Amino acid sequence: MSSQEEQVQQRRANLDALANLGVEVYPRRFDRRHTISDLVAAYGQRTHDELEADRIETVTSGRILAIRAFGKANFLVLSDGLEKIQVYIRQDSVPELDFKLYKLLDFGDWVGVEGRLFRTKTNEFTIWASRLHFLAKCLLPLPEKWHGLTDVEIRYRQRYLDLVVNPDSRRVFEARSRVVAAIRAFMTGRGYLEVETPMMQPIAGGALARPFITHHNTLDMDLYLRIAPELYLKRLTVGGMEKVFEINRNFRNEGISTQHNPEFTMMEFYEAYADYQALMTMTEEMIATVARQVTGSDQVTFGDHQISLAPPFARVSLREGAREAASRRLGRPVSEGDLRVRETAAAIAQQVGVEVAAGEGPGTIATHLFERLCEDRLVQPTFVYDFPTEVSPLSKQKPDDPDTVERFELYIGGFEVANAFSELNDPAEQRRRFEAQLKNRARGDLEAHEMDEDYIRALEYGLPPTGGEGVGIDRLVMILTNSASIRDVILFPLMRKRD
Repeated sequence: MSSQEEQVQQRRANLDALANLGVEVYPRRFDRRHTISDLVAAYGQRTHDELEADRIETVTSGRILAIRAFGKANFLVLSDGLEKIQVYIRQDSVPELDFKLYKLLDFGDWVGVEGRLFRTKTNEFTIWASRLHFLAKCLLPLPEKWHGLTDVEIRYRQRYLDLVVNPDSRRVFEARSRVVAAIRAFMTGRGYLEVETPMMQPIAGGALARPFITHHNTLDMDLYLRIAPELYLKRLTVGGMEKVFEINRNFRNEGISTQHNPEFTMMEFYEAYADYQALMTMTEEMIATVARQVTGSDQVTFGDHQISLAPPFARVSLREGAREAASRRLGRPVSEGDLRVRETAAAIAQQVGVEVAAGEGPGTIATHLFERLCEDRLVQPTFVYDFPTEVSPLSKQKPDDPDTVERFELYIGGFEVANAFSELNDPAEQRRRFEAQLKNRARGDLEAHEMDEDYIRALEYGLPPTGGEGVGIDRLVMILTNSASIRDVILFPLMRKRD
């Protein structure tokens, strides 16, 4: 029998012994007067004499992180996940049953404690226990220290265990909660209405991505988990809701990496009468405001970099960025015109090792060049703007350049954090864009956009000039918490099945 199996057997035996004592081993509730964090915050700085004078009584609870005995002095260390406190247990200070209960406790169990606050001779902030209540048995032994785990994937596969033994993990998810709250407050404070749109959609629309497919039995129809809420939110703008936003879950049946999870969270918003230039200014303000509220500063550390989130952010057009990067790589001038002609753009891509698929036009090739040569260099906040029309089927074209749309992506830390554009509101042009996407789909592009007749019908009722944007919550949290992987900021990331 292994050491772990012996520990599990002993823990189960202790649970049985508790039941034999008449202890309710799975109680229904416990009424505490303070959390451990409350006690530490309110009284943790008081001196021995102050605590003795005030004789503060408490009832609290937590998980046992340590059990120690020194002669007649017995100690527990309890945690509520945020703070820890020591508990002093003397046989002559608690009922006989409670002391027997103490003897059957294991590392990781949950207990409730009644007692008064004091400081030990070593000045430890402590509860002198008068009662001990059993709340739950930890039947599987916890790792004593995080570095004792040999399988690092357990942090993601068993997040509950990660949260027990790794306080930094909990701090990341508390920060994530504050990020969402700060964004919501920022948007509602500017008159935006929070809405909800369908997560199961008959057409996978609003982005270029491969969807997950499901089936509704009663209606006997295939549905798609949404890849974006965009087309539904813009339908609301057609209906007269001038400022709307949604904090939404999206699903894309694509690869997994340190920046990609098949299920992820975005904040997407639309504002009538605004264009992409107005959204750049608003985005700068939003990112800086959220950073200050969550971290206390608009200066953050990400990996080896110090990043300033204070406006204004740098700006570079996509073709200009791709042109400069290709010129540096090739050691010769590359013009923006070279990237607007398929033959020369494809030749440049081949020379720098960027693969070009059949049927891809110069706009797609220029985008590939930018993504391969530039993205990871954009550590400080940078708006990459004016994308090729070819890769932006829902964006409005520039009036003097039909091959370019009014679109930007915000990069921080070397990856995209937001995507926005002046919305295409010409129904005839939108139909042409969808038809071009259908041709790409016919060539085997599984991420190409489908035709959405109802959305075109909505545009025919009139969409006013509108700016729209999606902000990746997971990636923004990565930046603000200095997390290297998206899995570090998603409580339950999708993992490959294990035998």
